Amino acid sequence: MAPKLNIVIGSTRPGRVGPTIGQWLAEAASAHGLFEVELVDLAEVGLPLLDEPAHPRLQQYQFDHTKRWSQSVASADAFLFVTPEYDYFPPAALINAVQVLAKEWGHKPAGVVSYGGISGGLRAAQVLRQLLSNVNMHALPQTVPVPMFFQHIQDGAFHPTEPVATGTTALLDDLHKWAIALKALRVEEAQAAQTKAA
Repeated sequence: MAPKLNIVIGSTRPGRVGPTIGQWLAEAASAHGLFEVELVDLAEVGLPLLDEPAHPRLQQYQFDHTKRWSQSVASADAFLFVTPEYDYFPPAALINAVQVLAKEWGHKPAGVVSYGGISGGLRAAQVLRQLLSNVNMHALPQTVPVPMFFQHIQDGAFHPTEPVATGTTALLDDLHKWAIALKALRVEEAQAAQTKAA
């Protein structure tokens, strides 16, 4: 069974292009052929700002939106985050979505595709990678930046440059390798926990 890849659209701002780039990524990941792919839009998830009273490590969620988000994240074996750069930083909605959970992220690989002006969102990608590492994810060192993204959107579709397309394929290759390895680790840890509890 193919590992499940969740592609997370990180911007919720009206007029955003995240869904356009995210749709292209979902199609590219499906064509890649090694993942079961799900496109997840944080605007549709609709998470409030850290409204759960208990620490996320306890997983004592009171609200349906958190429970749905927890199930979505727990179901995936790997993640690809699509983020713009706001003031040299990822969007607050994306930071919130990461921080509202804890254990669900553990021992899963994550890649970042960023977009922006001349820098292609690289500063936001670097900050996001650090946060992902802090929640026990394996944030891959290579990212795929999309500089001057507005030049590559025509008729409502994203048309990547050759470096973006090639970089995305390489990122998916690495995500798959880590997804397989870390899934085996998670299974081993779960079995050890069951044995200890017995």
